Order: sequence, then structure tokens, then C-alpha cells
Amino acid sequence: MINISSIDIAIIVAFLIGIIWWALRNGKSDDSDSYFLAGRNMKWPVIGLSLFAASVSSSTLMGHSGEGFITGIAVFNYNWISVLVMVFFALFFLPFYIKSGIFTMPEFLEKRFDKTSRYYFSFITIFGNVFLDAAATLYTGALIIKLIFPEVDLFVIIVIMAIVAGSYTIVGGLSSAINADMIQAIILIIGSGILYFFALHEIGGWEELYNRFGDGVWLKLTRPLDDPTVPWLGMWVGIPILGFYFWANNQVMVQRVLSAKNIDHGRKGVLFVGFLYLFTLFIFILPGLISRGINLFGVENLPMDIIPGGELKSQFGINTDQVYPRMIVKLLPVGLIGVILAAMISALTSTLSATLSSVSTLFTMDFYQRFDKNADSKKLVKVGRITSMVVLVIAIFWAPFIQRFDSLVSYYQEVVSYLAPPIVGTFFLGLFWQRSNAKGALWGLISGLFIAASIMIAKYVFDMPIGLHFLLLAPIVLVISVLVNVVVSLMTPPPNPVQVAENTWTKQVWIDETKELEGVVWYKNFRIISLGLVIACFVMYAIFF
Repeated sequence: MINISSIDIAIIVAFLIGIIWWALRNGKSDDSDSYFLAGRNMKWPVIGLSLFAASVSSSTLMGHSGEGFITGIAVFNYNWISVLVMVFFALFFLPFYIKSGIFTMPEFLEKRFDKTSRYYFSFITIFGNVFLDAAATLYTGALIIKLIFPEVDLFVIIVIMAIVAGSYTIVGGLSSAINADMIQAIILIIGSGILYFFALHEIGGWEELYNRFGDGVWLKLTRPLDDPTVPWLGMWVGIPILGFYFWANNQVMVQRVLSAKNIDHGRKGVLFVGFLYLFTLFIFILPGLISRGINLFGVENLPMDIIPGGELKSQFGINTDQVYPRMIVKLLPVGLIGVILAAMISALTSTLSATLSSVSTLFTMDFYQRFDKNADSKKLVKVGRITSMVVLVIAIFWAPFIQRFDSLVSYYQEVVSYLAPPIVGTFFLGLFWQRSNAKGALWGLISGLFIAASIMIAKYVFDMPIGLHFLLLAPIVLVISVLVNVVVSLMTPPPNPVQVAENTWTKQVWIDETKELEGVVWYKNFRIISLGLVIACFVMYAIFF
């Protein structure tokens, strides 16, 4: 049991009430554009902060600090390589998404290929949003509350978390979610930064941290090929696939980019969150590593070897998903504990609200609108709200099953590594290879799903050893699905030239953008900003090589 003061509890309650009030006050639900895409009028700082808050879910808060406790900073490889992915996405894919006026990622596949690919991807995305994003977010939020109120049943807490997130998202739509995200992101960044400095002070400063962990692999990003967390080859060939799916194909994230008032604001919003993500090493991951050296769980003489999360739980009673909230309560003073716990809880609910917006948009625009072609904007909004409520119910009942995984990171990243490759391959071929057609895209997607399903069934149903890290399996699934796409496309008639011309990148696009950037001051030039971000990524990698 973790005891916190009544002052901190009051702050948590007041903060949540304030966030709900603020979100509802700024909600827009007059029509489908307002409800699903916030009127397509958002500016880059709001987009960037919203992307950060929406992405700070189980894999970045409790998951990353837990992995820091188990294996050191290796999990940061997911973040800095994802920043490179964001740059690529902003430069090449984002303009096509915004110019096409789409509501959903599957809708882009229809514009480039056909409606069959759209329905398939929409279904897969909805499945992933419900069982990966929504359920994991509810579970992590419940773990935090459980630390504060241990006598309350976990399932009851999950239901309460769902009500908090749903209260403003279902009513106010994406605009409510984005405005809540903006406040939550600012407080979360500041609060987590404060926690980092308190943790660093507790262990005796950076020099003492390095003395304790500098000799092994704890402070190194490059790991051996047999490393269970991030083998070096998987870092280069596996993580980019997962990162591209999350930032460039995932409706939860891209929906916020689609709300931008123009392409430039969308690009700068993505680049802004990229810079913010470089700091996650310090505010999310290093505190987890530091906690290993300050006896956070009351276990004396914990071995300084890398021990899997499951063994830490069974042998020492250590649940690494509790590292981050335990550090907050152990290291911070009264009052500040309440603020950061409130921000942490609300950040998790922001991820849930983002997922609700995503699924309601996908179902309404990709499925229901096709069924009821005469539905007006108000009816579409109503359907979106009903969809959000159904998703909440499903996620509530699935969330408790996540306890079966060793850690939240292993739950999320492994499952995504099997589902993402065929989707990523289809988008890449669609944008950069003009010969890819609808049949090639469909069979590429189906083949990838078949391989992914086979791997998951073999591993989790029949307990068969796979023999390869999931970061090394991801590129194999990608290559096979791409080859199927290419072969089928070449064996069937070429695609519609009009669809290809409107939705395929060419060198002329780069030339036209170069002309548009003539005379633009350097700090407003998205290419120069992108270059600076890439340099920053490799500098950080070099420091912790």
C-alpha cells in the first residue's frame, strides 16, 4: 500500500474535474468535420502537444520506466528512431494525407487502390485500437489508482477511468480531446522533468549514476544481437517498421495531424513532437533505471544483472509496471505528488480519448456512411458517439487480461510487430511505386495477416518457440507481404492512372516544394528543421552508443 496525503488526493480530483470542464468547454460537435477532425483548423503547437499527450500511453510512461528498471536505456531506441520516422512521414506522406481531405487512414488506401483495401485496413485498425490502445491504457491507469486506493477492485477502477475519458470525448469529439491533451502534455512534461531531477538527486547525481551503471550495458543503446530487449539488428530493421505504423498509419495519431489548418502546420506539429520525444530518455526511462539503485521496492541486494520482468515478479515480488508511480510517491513532496499523479492519470485518459475518437471516426466514416449514404452530419456525429460507448465497454472487459504479459511494452510492441509490417509495406508501395495496384495491395495485406496470425497462434496458443526476436520477425513479414504485392501487381492489369497521379510521390513534388520554400526564413523552413532534428537524433545516439 502507498499512502498519499488528503491534499494530493484533493489535487487529483480537482485536476480531473478541471480537465473535463476545459475539454467540454472547448468541444465542437456541430457537424462531422468539427466532431471528427476539430474543424480542420488546428495550429502546429497544439497539434504537437496533442500528439505527445496521445502517444504517452503504456509504452511511454509505466512501460518505458519499467523497461528502464529491467534493462536500462535500450528501450529509448524505439523513441529516437521513431523521431527519424516522423521526419520521413512529415516530408513525404503527410502532404498527400492533408491534400486529399480524408477523414481516416483507410480512406487513403481507397483513393490509391480500392474500397476493399480500405475496409480491410479499417477493420484491422479498429481491432488494434480497441485491444491494444484502449485496453492497455485502461489497465495502466487502473494500476496507478490501485496504488493509491489498494482496497478498491481493479475492475472498478477500470470502469471509473473509462467514464472519465468518455465523459468529454463522446460529447465534444476530437476538439475536446485535443484541448485536454494540450494542458495534459505541458503538465506531464514539466512534472516528469521535476521527477527526473529528484531521482537524480536521490541517487547522488549523474556521476554516481554513471558509477553504478556505466560499466555494463545499462547506459548503452547498442546491444548484442542476442539481447532480449533490443538486438542491434532489430533496432535498425525492426523498430522503423513499428515506428512508421504508429506515427504514419495509426488513425489515433494521424487523426490529429489531419486536423491541421494546412500542410505547413501539420508538418511542424509532427516535427515539434519529434523534438519533445528526444527528452523522453530523461523524463520517462532514466528514472526507471535510477529506481533500481535506490531500493524502490524494499528489496535488499537486488542482483545487478538483467532479469526478465516475469522473474522479477516471481522471485522478488517486483512489478515493474509500478516503477513510475512508486517513484512519484517516494521522491516528491506533498502537493507535487498530487499534481504529477493527476497529470499522469489524465495523460493516460488522453490516450484513451484519442483511441475513442479514432475508432468512432473509422467505424462511422469507413463503414456506417457507406451503409447509410443519406446520413447527414448530425446523424454521423450520433453514430460516432454510440460507437465510442461500445468501444469503452469492450475495452473495459479486455483490460484485465493484460496482466498475463510480463510488461506493458512486451504486450504492445510484440503484437504490433506482427500486425504492422504488411500495412507499412502497402502504404510505401502505394506512395512510391506507381505499378502497385488494388489486387496487389489486398493480397499483400492478407498474406501479411496470415503470417502474423500463424506466428501468434504458434507462440501463444501452442507455446512453440519461435527462435527470433519480434524485431527481427517484423522485417521478414514486411518483405514477404511486399513481394506478394509486387508479384500480384505485375501479374494483373496496371492501376487507374488518375488514382496513381493524385496519390503517388514523384520528383516533381520535391521540385515544387523547393520553389515554395524560396525566401522562407530558415527557422520556418520545414526542411532545415527536419535536418536539425535528424542531427539531434544521431548526436544522442552517439552519446549513449
